[in-house]
Amino acid sequence: MAGSLLSDAGQRLEQALKYTTISEDAIESLKFPQTSLTVSIPVRMDDGSLKVFQGYRVRYDDTRGPGKGGVRYHPSVTLDEVQSLAFWMTFKCAALSLPFGGAKGGITVNPKELSRMELERLSRGYIDAIADFIGPDVDILAPDVYTNAMVMGWMMDQYSIIKRQISPAVVTGKPISMGGSLGRESATAMGAFFVIQSMLPKFDRPPETTTVAIQGFGNAGAILAELLYKAGFKVVAVSDSQGGIYSRGGLDIPSIRHFKESSRRIQAMYCVDTVCHTTAEEVLTNEDLLTLDVDVLVPAALENQITEANAANIRAKMIFEVANGPITSAADHILEANGIYVFPDILVNAGGVTVSYFEWVQNRSGLYWTLEEVDQHLKHRMVQEAENIWAIARDLSIPMRTAAYVHALCRLGDAISAKGTRDYYLNGR
Repeated sequence: MAGSLLSDAGQRLEQALKYTTISEDAIESLKFPQTSLTVSIPVRMDDGSLKVFQGYRVRYDDTRGPGKGGVRYHPSVTLDEVQSLAFWMTFKCAALSLPFGGAKGGITVNPKELSRMELERLSRGYIDAIADFIGPDVDILAPDVYTNAMVMGWMMDQYSIIKRQISPAVVTGKPISMGGSLGRESATAMGAFFVIQSMLPKFDRPPETTTVAIQGFGNAGAILAELLYKAGFKVVAVSDSQGGIYSRGGLDIPSIRHFKESSRRIQAMYCVDTVCHTTAEEVLTNEDLLTLDVDVLVPAALENQITEANAANIRAKMIFEVANGPITSAADHILEANGIYVFPDILVNAGGVTVSYFEWVQNRSGLYWTLEEVDQHLKHRMVQEAENIWAIARDLSIPMRTAAYVHALCRLGDAISAKGTRDYYLNGR
């Protein structure tokens, strides 16, 4: 496995292989991405100048079905990062028993520096460049960091223009009016909420006495914070890329979300109807939030937030990974030694891809579900697989992360072996 992030991700695979009996063929097939595409996207800017952006799309494995994965817009996007995210998606889809392989895409750009028209031209240009690489039966796109329903709508529309046919199933996370699914916007947070709800009773942690800190107050983190708040959990700290706030007695999450949506800033607020008042709370950095003495820590920002350098300072009792890859493999060992229980990203944040699957199914069938039906199906899938992984962790006395990879590897191994392996061909002589 080439690349630092991908190499680190591969160490989780190596650990899980100790507890499986999958074929050598399957192991060999999963060592490298199946296909990696790098494209240049020329965009005419509003001032008349031309800028060229680098874009990527990676399919790591499609043994269990077409590739599936989001597209992120961020200045730090690299091919290595996209390959790592596609790797995680491969195992996430297998762990949740979704009929997809793993894929991911991204563009190296700061979307905050673009006008809306420039953003549209960039999004359509990306599809122009990768149209032959994707499709409803090949590779299906979805939103990720700094992409949303509007961006997905542009991408679906551009693909349909190129193919001269309406193709809603090529992209998930679209606007409802363009074939999107109800519940998709909140799916990642809702899925994480269902996992937290199902796992905490095993540790005798009732909501009203459980403190929570959430790093990352974007779409997933903010919605999850409010879900936990309404369920009675004490959310004591939240942060975004600019920093965060902390209150030992708990924060008024709905008010903070209301203020963030109107001002793009996190500030401690208390709102009654449309009237909001600033309250005095402690200001802290993202790094400070990670080391708070809380019951539950939720990294919901970017990867590599907890590393070998700061893992020893983590004081949370449990970590639920809503971001992709927020903990490095080296940090895993330190956290485990300190008795901190980690629930991995390929389970906790799988609500997004699960409802993306529901959207794809709805697009293909032409039958659309109510929000209640979506949430019901999502809860069943998330809780069922969380319990399956919990049972593997308990029976083998291994961490939940390793158990999740074991669970996914068994499904991937079965699919790869179904096409024929070395043992099958040798035994047929």
